[in-house]
Amino acid sequence: MKNIWAITQRELKAYFVSPIAYVVSALFLIAMGYLFALILINTREASLRNLFSNMIFVLLIVAPALTMRLLAEEQRMGTIELLLTAPVHDWQVVLGKFLGSFILFVVMLLAPTLYYVLILQVFGPPDYGPILTGYLGFVLIGAAYLAVGVFGSSVTQNQIIAFFVSLVILLLLWIADAAGGVFGPGAVSDALTYIALPRHFNDLFRGVVDTSDIVYAFSLVAIFLFLATQVLQTKRWR
Repeated sequence: MKNIWAITQRELKAYFVSPIAYVVSALFLIAMGYLFALILINTREASLRNLFSNMIFVLLIVAPALTMRLLAEEQRMGTIELLLTAPVHDWQVVLGKFLGSFILFVVMLLAPTLYYVLILQVFGPPDYGPILTGYLGFVLIGAAYLAVGVFGSSVTQNQIIAFFVSLVILLLLWIADAAGGVFGPGAVSDALTYIALPRHFNDLFRGVVDTSDIVYAFSLVAIFLFLATQVLQTKRWR
């Protein structure tokens, strides 16, 4: 645990000595603020459901931007060899870097949106159940996106390529249910429908907690962090 936390702290510091954290955070906050105002003016509902539903699409861009440098930059600078020869396991490196991006993401999410709940009071007493489950859904989908981004960053030393690898994987997961319709009824269609990202989080945004959706999010995180670890292990033996 000590090694993981040391890597996590290192990543958090690295974010704030580069413009990435500031630029991505600013764009994320602007997009969220704009959507919040637009949705509130048009619906006049004391709810964050529509905000979260729209922001998960914006997060398709934000998550790869936050993670593209995590392992790609280490490979480009040659510092990955130092990490791999240090007394830490590959999974600790991957998990530490993932947690660094995840903590930054949570701060980015909570910083602007907690006072949105106060603003909603103007339009009526908010239903806090769907708001809380909406936060849960957004954090879970953010974790899944970031895990995909860590994997994308592990396969190349070019940050731009890492960004697009992650983006393509996320887009494929996003439209998987549409692809399932091509195969017609059957096991393949059912599998593709199940792995589609949006269908697992819409219920949470409406206030419905389904354990299968939570298991799905944790499974995606585990799978892509495992794949990133395997990529690192292949580099260790080169």
